[in-house]
Amino acid sequence: MGMTMTQKILAAHAGLEKVAAGQLIQAKLDLVLGNDITAPVAIREFEKAGVEEVFDKERIALVMDHFTPNKDIKAAEQCKTVRNFARKHSITNFFDVGRVGVEHALLPEMGLVGPGELIIGADSHTCTYGALAAFSTGVGSTDMAFGMATGKCWFKVPTAIRFVLTGKLQKWVSGKDVILHIIGKTGVDGALYQSMEFTGAGLENLTMEDRLCMANMAIEAGAKNGIFEYDALTEKFAKEHGCKPWRVYKADEDAEYTKTYEINLGKIKPTVAFPHLPENAKTIDECGDVTIDQAVIGSCTNGRIEDLRVAAEVLKGRHVSENVRCIVIPATQKIMLEAMEEGLVNIFINAGCAVSTPTCGPCLGGHMGILAKGERAVATTNRNFVGRMGHTESEVYLASPAIAAASAVAGRLAHPDQL
Repeated sequence: MGMTMTQKILAAHAGLEKVAAGQLIQAKLDLVLGNDITAPVAIREFEKAGVEEVFDKERIALVMDHFTPNKDIKAAEQCKTVRNFARKHSITNFFDVGRVGVEHALLPEMGLVGPGELIIGADSHTCTYGALAAFSTGVGSTDMAFGMATGKCWFKVPTAIRFVLTGKLQKWVSGKDVILHIIGKTGVDGALYQSMEFTGAGLENLTMEDRLCMANMAIEAGAKNGIFEYDALTEKFAKEHGCKPWRVYKADEDAEYTKTYEINLGKIKPTVAFPHLPENAKTIDECGDVTIDQAVIGSCTNGRIEDLRVAAEVLKGRHVSENVRCIVIPATQKIMLEAMEEGLVNIFINAGCAVSTPTCGPCLGGHMGILAKGERAVATTNRNFVGRMGHTESEVYLASPAIAAASAVAGRLAHPDQL
C-alpha cells in the first residue's frame, strides 16, 4: 500500500523509507512556532528541564500577536518573558509590535514555511501551512519546549481523507465558503486525527489565500493537518517568498484513504456557520433575518490582502449600518501597507470602519472587539464556540469577507447582491 502526502513527509523527516497509519515515530522539525500565550509556558518547561541552548536559533519563530499591543499587565508580562528568552538565545525570527503580524499570515509571507517541510506550533491553527504542501500541525506547549530543545517531536502517523476538487468558484464565493461547506458535511470531529488532503483539477481555480484559509480551518473538522497537493501555484508562491530549497511529496496512486469526497466548487454558495460550532453551516439564502451588532474582518483565516480587497469592493461607496461596529484588521504590517497604498484603508474608514494594527485581538475574545451579553457578531475568524468572542451569551457567525462586509452595511446577515 502506498503513502499519502502527509505520510511521505513524516517518513522523510523520520529517516524512514515507509510509515503506516497508527505508527509512532520521532521526526526532525524544520520550524518550531510559539506566540505570546503559548510560548511562556514552553519557556518555563524548557528552563525547568535545565536546557541551556535551543537546537537552532534560525528554526524557532516567536510571534507576539494574540494580546498585542499589550492589553493589560498580564499580557505585558507574558510578552516580556518571550522577549527575554528571544534575546538570551538570539532567536532570529522574533516578531514584536511594529514588525509583527498574525502568526499564520506572517510566516508564509516571510518565506519561513515552505513545501515539504515539517512544522509544529503551539497554536492549533498551525495547520495553515499545509496550503504550501507542508505538514504542519498544532501541539501543546510542552511539545514546543521539547522541539526547541531537540529539534524533534513524536507523532502518530495519521490516516487521511481525500477531497477531490473540481469546477470554479462563483462570484462572492471563496475558500472560506468551501471549508465551511466541507465542515458542514464532515462535522467538527469528522476528520478526527486524520489528514485532510486536497487534490483535483479544481485546485487551479483556488488562490493561495483560499488555500491558506482552508488549511487553517482543517482543525475545525478535528483534523491533524490539512494539506494541498503541490502545483504551479505552490511553486510560484515559494519562489516569490524566498522559501528554503524544498522537496515535493505527492501521494502514491495506491495511497489509502478512509473516505473520498468530491467537491464541485461551482456549486458552493456563500456559507455562514451559525453558533456555536463551525459545523452549523447554512448557505446565505438559508440564514433568515439575523441582525448583528459587530462585524470583524481579519484574523489568520481571512486577514490577507485578497480578503481586504473583497471587503473593500463591497464597502466602497457604502456605509456601515448605524447599529453595527465594523472592525478591519490587516493580518501583517506588509498587508497594512498594501491596503494603504491601494486606497483600501480610505474605503474602510469612509465606510465607518475601525482599522487596527495587526493582532489576533477579537478572534479569541482577547481585545479590540469583545462582545457583551446578547450581542451578535459576523466574523471572518475560524471559531464560534460559546464565549469565543466575549460574553458566554453572545453569538458569533463565521463567514467570508464578502458576507461580513455586506452584513456590516445591511445590519444583518446579507449577500453583497442584496445591498
